[in-house]
Amino acid sequence: MAHTRNRRKPMAQINVVPYIDVMLVLLVIFMVTAPMMQQGVIVDLPEADAQPVTDEPTEQVVIAVDAQGRFFLDEDGPDALPMSAQALTNRIADLLRERKDKQVYVRGDAGVPYGRVVEAMAALQAAGASGIGLITEQPAGER
Repeated sequence: MAHTRNRRKPMAQINVVPYIDVMLVLLVIFMVTAPMMQQGVIVDLPEADAQPVTDEPTEQVVIAVDAQGRFFLDEDGPDALPMSAQALTNRIADLLRERKDKQVYVRGDAGVPYGRVVEAMAALQAAGASGIGLITEQPAGER
C-alpha cells in the first residue's frame, strides 16, 4: 500500500493541434482579405486617354494651369495668353518636333479642379510628350 500512496496522478495534457489548425485557417483568411480592405476617401477620378511615360528627357517646357483652369505656356512669359486644350496640344507638338527629348512639366494651382490638370496632361500626351511631370512646392515649414 505504501507503494500506491507515493504514486502521482499524471497531469492532464492539452492537445494543441486543433488550436494550431484554427490559427492557420485564420491566418489564411486574414492574408486573403487584407488586400481587399483599402482605406481612403472615395472619389470620382477623371478619365483621360493617356499612356504611361517612361523616357528621361533633358530639356523642359512648363505648362501652367491657373485657379480658373486656364492653360498657359510659361515660355510665352508674363504676357502669355490663355489657350484651349487643342491650342496647347498644337503648340507643344510644334515644340516637340524641334526636340523630341524635352520634358514637359505641369504647374497647377492648388485651387484648380483636378480634372483640368488631367485634361492638360492628356493634351500634352496627345501632342507627343514622352514625359510629363508635376511641379509642387515644399510646405512652408520645410523650406
